[in-house]
Amino acid sequence: MFEVTPSALQEIKRQQSYRDQLDFNCRIEVKEGGCSGLYYSLELTSERLAEDVELQMGQINFLLASKSRTYWENLKLDYVEDLMGGTFRFDNPSANMTCRCGLSFA
Repeated sequence: MFEVTPSALQEIKRQQSYRDQLDFNCRIEVKEGGCSGLYYSLELTSERLAEDVELQMGQINFLLASKSRTYWENLKLDYVEDLMGGTFRFDNPSANMTCRCGLSFA
């Protein structure tokens, strides 16, 4: 199950509005890179790929790469703010290892 917190939904809506991309989808996929080998990517896009899995949450259409299915099945997407600013956090309890900065996983 893919979960999105209310604060993450609010921030995605804010970014859509700020960029004047209200009808854009939110694509989440796993890419190679980072300290631990993999990282989550989040972007607003108007493009839909045939292999995308579409989920609607909080009036936002999420596109999840089907090739990354094992990495988003128990994923929780959150948005947090601190003194350094705001950031999206991806919490995957199935990850074997995460790097010290918390941005990549294995």
